[in-house]
Amino acid sequence: MSSDSTVGNGDCLAWAARDSSGLLSPFKFSRRALRSDDVSIKITHCGVCYADVIWTRNKNGDTMYPVVPGHEIAGIVKAVGSSVQRFKVGDHIGVGTYVNSCRECDYCKDRQEVCCEKEPVYTFSGIDVDGTVTQGGYSNYIVVHERYCYRIPDGYPLASAAPLLCAGITVYSPMIRHKMNQPGKSLGVVGLGGLGHMAVKFGKAFGLKVIIFSTSISKKQEALDVLGADIFVLSSDQQQMKGLAKSVDFIIDTASGEHSFDEYMSLLKTAGVLVLVGFPKEIKLNPGSLILGRKTITGSGVGGTKDAQEMIDFCAANKIYPNIEVIPIQYANEALERLIKKDVKYRFVIDIENSLK
Repeated sequence: MSSDSTVGNGDCLAWAARDSSGLLSPFKFSRRALRSDDVSIKITHCGVCYADVIWTRNKNGDTMYPVVPGHEIAGIVKAVGSSVQRFKVGDHIGVGTYVNSCRECDYCKDRQEVCCEKEPVYTFSGIDVDGTVTQGGYSNYIVVHERYCYRIPDGYPLASAAPLLCAGITVYSPMIRHKMNQPGKSLGVVGLGGLGHMAVKFGKAFGLKVIIFSTSISKKQEALDVLGADIFVLSSDQQQMKGLAKSVDFIIDTASGEHSFDEYMSLLKTAGVLVLVGFPKEIKLNPGSLILGRKTITGSGVGGTKDAQEMIDFCAANKIYPNIEVIPIQYANEALERLIKKDVKYRFVIDIENSLK
């Protein structure tokens, strides 16, 4: 690819990666024209997700360069198409991990668009309706069909709203689907990062007894005192783990490192459920871990548009806010390196409005 084509042109300012080094630098390009059912959004904030590491560095082998990452987008409506009903100029608005879907399959009709039979169109490094490559939220504006946008209630900070669009919905959706919102039940949370800390917050809001399982004893005090977990367990301590055998109703597993699934399944009560939202390299499981005790292990990604709007409204109503570290766009490369090292409590959010000029 020539240097001219990687510089780009147009009125959208962004930071993009040009190759598998993943190094981000300033980039200009053109967004597609506003259609009748589109919303044009001035981006004020964008969360930093591990997906940004994966696609800027081509870990899955399918990145289309140059790529502008970012799929936890919050901002303000700056223009609407002629047929848009749900939004008006000035509204606070969010965009998540996908920006289109077929709208015809059973899943789309049920507003579970993330499960679209033809696959959703992802917010970056996907193919948009006009054949162009989608570009994400490390940019100063975006054009999205109104169906895939979310209303952010007045008074809810836009910086706090951004991480809800991936980290938040990734744990909220399976928690609702598997009825992990029953007060008095117990919830185990494996891993205390961007997703895990949101699972703790939702668990407490649902009235659950929350147990955090972590490999880092250094996280104990914050887990209990700041996040409000009821119990902290060092997962390498066999005595602590065995002491909780058959005592947990649900487990949401956010860990992407290698770990023993049999060990966590042994903590579940009869008919207990473990939901995997992390991405370890493989899952090894003794069949007895499922059969003896009628237990379930299942997986989940982000939710559909109905779940996402419900979650945002739930967070606003219950004053649930992600723990964030706000950064300028110029710090994005360092933020991705720190994210790889798990050196963030618990989500970076880029202040696009004040730093991307």
